[in-house]
Amino acid sequence: MTPETDIYIGAGETPVYLLQKLANRHGLIAGATGTGKTVSLQILAEQFSQAGVPVFMADVKGDISGISQSGTPKPALDKRAQDISLDDYSYFSSPTVFWDLFGDQGHPIRTTISDMGPLLLARLLELNDTQEGVLNIAFKLADDEGLLLLDLKDLRSMLNFVAENTKSISAEYGNVSTASVGAIQRRLLVLEQQGGEHFFGEPALELESLMEIDDQGRGYVSVLAADALMQAPKLYSVFLLWLLAELFEELPEVGDLAKPRLVFFFDEAHLLFDDAPKALVDKVEQVVRLIRSKGIGVYFVSQNPLDIPDEILGQLGNRIQHGLRAFTPRDQKAVRAAAQTFRPNPSIDTERAITELGVGEALVSTLEAKGTPSVVQRVLIRPPASRMGPVTPDERRFVIEESPVKGRYDKLIDRESAHEILQARAETEPSAAAKRGETEVRRTQPRSSSRRSGRQSVMEAMVKSVARSIGSGIGRQIVRGVLGSLLRGR
Repeated sequence: MTPETDIYIGAGETPVYLLQKLANRHGLIAGATGTGKTVSLQILAEQFSQAGVPVFMADVKGDISGISQSGTPKPALDKRAQDISLDDYSYFSSPTVFWDLFGDQGHPIRTTISDMGPLLLARLLELNDTQEGVLNIAFKLADDEGLLLLDLKDLRSMLNFVAENTKSISAEYGNVSTASVGAIQRRLLVLEQQGGEHFFGEPALELESLMEIDDQGRGYVSVLAADALMQAPKLYSVFLLWLLAELFEELPEVGDLAKPRLVFFFDEAHLLFDDAPKALVDKVEQVVRLIRSKGIGVYFVSQNPLDIPDEILGQLGNRIQHGLRAFTPRDQKAVRAAAQTFRPNPSIDTERAITELGVGEALVSTLEAKGTPSVVQRVLIRPPASRMGPVTPDERRFVIEESPVKGRYDKLIDRESAHEILQARAETEPSAAAKRGETEVRRTQPRSSSRRSGRQSVMEAMVKSVARSIGSGIGRQIVRGVLGSLLRGR
């Protein structure tokens, strides 16, 4: 008999389950628009939650929010349950926390400029190599000065300081051009116009808030309102990549568990990889490969399996493939590629079946007990227990009011940081120094953050983990980098 903790996906030739002890081996939900990806996402999230596993997912269309409400009986859903012999089918809601980078449809999610780090910020701002180099210098100088970079005004003030002191800074840190500083400032203005200033500041998100368990032992489903965020796709993809990096860095190694500590669904996954440099894709691959030892399962959701680089696609052991259309040569290539990734089933023409799947059907292969993929089956996906569709504004407000993190992030805190310190310094320093054309770079400001002023990048976390294991002492200087390329100050 299948353990109660396993996730029931649906039925084909036999019932199909996702083994929770292998759920951290990651997965893929793919298929054309309207073929049932959202329902597959919803039924997985519901059952993970019931088993005590917290879930994080983005709601890109607004309809995932219904997971917070119990479903209502419908003949079509009841018939689906009967067709797949789901005898204990019932309707229930999942404990839910609503989040929103803009703070409109849920609790605000914030991080600090320092926590984001120069590489992800450079990708967010679409900087070239020269501009990214200047940004790295600004971060390094802030570290040396003990200046906290918390929000966009801190970064603007830091860049102004760099521009006003290019001669002395270039001599010590490398060449800085005022043109590059100006270009970065203009990109920051664009980011502000897209609402990005809401994302940077304090209180910054603590990962424990995404891993809450309710008093019935159910994992909370964290739903990120992303319908407005999708208007700034670069911000969306960088935010999710930052969150993956945070999970990798902050959580301890736990090895193989009976069930995951958190399941992370990455919807519209192609946005992460669009125009991404190979170095970044390589680092994402490393994170996906290594984060499973932290007890995290990562599930990519996309229309086309070709959206996911092969190196990452090969690590996604649990797969739900909904229908694809084969109208164009690229469509036909996607169908062939999807079919070839499944373990063949002699009774199914996999490539043909992908183009014939109806709504609510999928080809499914999950990892078996020994970690090998199961033979692909054509599966009728189980109906969800929660509502299929969005919540009303009143329902959303009620869920927010009952949230376990209510009051923790809702009020913005603006403490003294780089902007205030540099502004005070400019007002008190004698103008004679500027007239001499030389400004001494001071190193007198103490570091005073309860959170670190600099959050490591993914590869830095790996390096620091090794360093800790051999007892190396690291000085005050914050290590920064490019998701694991250059390590400064060691």
